[in-house]
Amino acid sequence: MTKYLLKRLLHGLLSLAVVVAIVMLLIYSFLEKDLIFAGDPNFSKLKHNSKDTYMYQQWEKYGYLDYVPYADYVQELLKAGEITQEEYSDIAKLGATAEKDSETAAPYIQKFIEKYEADGYQIERLPGKLKGKTKKYHEGGEPRLFAYKDIPLINRLVDYFGGLISVDDIDYVEQDIEDRGISFTLYDPAYGGEKFSPAIMGNGTKHKYLLYFDDQFPYIHQNLVKINLGTSYSVNRGIDVFDTMTTSQGSFVKSVVTYPSGVVEETADNIHSATYMAGSLEKGTAVTKQYYVDDYTVVTTHKNGLSRVGYSFVIGIISVILSYLLAIPLGTLMALKKDKFIDHLGTFYIVFILAVPSLAYIFMFKAIGGSMGLPTTFSVDDASWKMYVLPIISLSLPSVANLMKWLRRYIIDQMNSDYVKFARSGGLSEGEIFSKHILKNAMIPIVHGIPGSILGALVGAIITERVYVVPGAGNLLTNAINAYDNGVIVGVTLFYGLLSVVSIILGDLLMSMVDPRINFTAKRR
Repeated sequence: MTKYLLKRLLHGLLSLAVVVAIVMLLIYSFLEKDLIFAGDPNFSKLKHNSKDTYMYQQWEKYGYLDYVPYADYVQELLKAGEITQEEYSDIAKLGATAEKDSETAAPYIQKFIEKYEADGYQIERLPGKLKGKTKKYHEGGEPRLFAYKDIPLINRLVDYFGGLISVDDIDYVEQDIEDRGISFTLYDPAYGGEKFSPAIMGNGTKHKYLLYFDDQFPYIHQNLVKINLGTSYSVNRGIDVFDTMTTSQGSFVKSVVTYPSGVVEETADNIHSATYMAGSLEKGTAVTKQYYVDDYTVVTTHKNGLSRVGYSFVIGIISVILSYLLAIPLGTLMALKKDKFIDHLGTFYIVFILAVPSLAYIFMFKAIGGSMGLPTTFSVDDASWKMYVLPIISLSLPSVANLMKWLRRYIIDQMNSDYVKFARSGGLSEGEIFSKHILKNAMIPIVHGIPGSILGALVGAIITERVYVVPGAGNLLTNAINAYDNGVIVGVTLFYGLLSVVSIILGDLLMSMVDPRINFTAKRR
């Protein structure tokens, strides 16, 4: 069994890599990259050369290409000590055209061009846009020089999967800081150092708190290991896909906390989420300097709602439980009462649910529920159990129909099997035959789908969540596609694919537990 599971897992992960590669190929090779500017308000405001350079900057952010401006090249020379600070301004300054470059800058410009052309980059030089015969440039018309090249698919895959999991370490901060290292405390400073609450804290790490305890489920939290599915640039600008799906939503929730400076205040700031930003204390406001003592000043806030995945999972898991609780007895009853009234009634329900477009009966349930006083839209700030009712019903009813259909079929197939006839001839009662043999065998293929149904609840339901305005994970992928948010598209695809692989493996395990006759180990004769 172990060998089978490892083999199945390996095949699943390889399939997952192929799927991600196909999605990347479609996004970065076959879709027009100019489409990302369709909803960009900044793009239309820019003029002349600044508009072109902005395009290349955004294309690099969205992962289309590698972009290197000449200014960055000169900055690297300065950091490496190859040029002095006095030379820097002259070398970095471009002439309106190549012929007008200064004698100081011309050799370095040529080195830049030769260096990146040798590495397979294309060089683009945009001449300055002068105002008539003056020496002044139009707004955004300053000369630009940069190199760019498309990123090969194999490089994308290696970089993506190589950075999928990151571990925080004390060398994250490049600047010189005092007391670089990791410390352990039994009394968390965020609670004033008086409450017993163990925490592991870092200095030089990205996160101040690497591990800590609090009174929020699951009570123990960590920032040491992070999953990086990809950064969003439009759906949730600048935030990783995994954080987008798992971050709480809603209104601020305040609690009494102690800031690093010792100031005690009732606030929604989550001190445990503090991350490092170089120079943020020195350049910060008076309020920042009042509350913080180092550059760990970037914090998130506590909110009263669930995350996107949280809302989707609550609705999904309840609908799954409800579906199996209803479908198993109803499907069984239909099989036992084959061609009777209850069977015809169940068949009518199945045909209606499966034949009518899902959007139609979801709106029908919404209208009926609204007339009964049930909430028809979700509210994160004004949470009530009633707002879950209609989405759960809309999700569970088609699942009930599908499970009833297959369970009825499997039971009837088992009832007509030869082993049932032998069991009857052996003197077993109909009840014993049904409970110990027919139902057990008929449930095997149904059981295989349980892990997929449970894990699928994390994904959410696109149509249902859109109709009831549920702030879940279901519409994340569609929003990303509409906004050409490539990082989110790839990240969500990987997330969905990984859930599929895990659900199939868990389904196989569950089947073998229900029926010991199922053995996935290949035996040689």
